[in-house]
Amino acid sequence: MDMLDTLLNLFVTFATIGGGLWAVWGVITLAGGLKDQNGPQTQSGVWQTVGGGLIIAAAQLFNTIAL
Repeated sequence: MDMLDTLLNLFVTFATIGGGLWAVWGVITLAGGLKDQNGPQTQSGVWQTVGGGLIIAAAQLFNTIAL
């Protein structure tokens, strides 16, 4: 059981870090779109940032439910 807990914690950690990186990249994309006044790039950056936040939230929810 201890090994399963360790694997679940590792999964949650990687998912949280990955979601954070995805959100940061979304902010960078958003900033580039705002600088160039490029609507589609701005929209893509917003949705990518939201997606990163959802990945983080899902990982933390999984952590709460699974452990």
